[in-house]
Amino acid sequence: MAHAGGRPPFYKTPKQMQKAIDAYFDNLGDRPPTVTGLVLALGFDHRSSLDHYLAEKPEFSGTIKAAKSRIEEFLEQTLYRQASVTGIIFNLKNNFGWKDEQKVEHSGGVRVVATDHDETL
Repeated sequence: MAHAGGRPPFYKTPKQMQKAIDAYFDNLGDRPPTVTGLVLALGFDHRSSLDHYLAEKPEFSGTIKAAKSRIEEFLEQTLYRQASVTGIIFNLKNNFGWKDEQKVEHSGGVRVVATDHDETL
């Protein structure tokens, strides 16, 4: 039977995907974990494929989110150990939704004074 609408899914069950995720983390060696590395280890050609599983296959949501959280935790820990963290901050913003926020609070009132006179030049 032919598969309708594109190639068949890489993983039929979250347990099957979890095995590949565990293998990725177990075989990192000295390399840091990355989202792109995870994507490639899972056999996908682009991170959009992983995003597709996350969005379209709710049964994989917990598995994928847990793997991404492991990468995010590594990056957070690295923030405390390195003097130059620009790349790590970029990664957290780009891959994990971190953002810079400024909160401005204003107290006191605003007073508007209107004059009722006609000036001609």
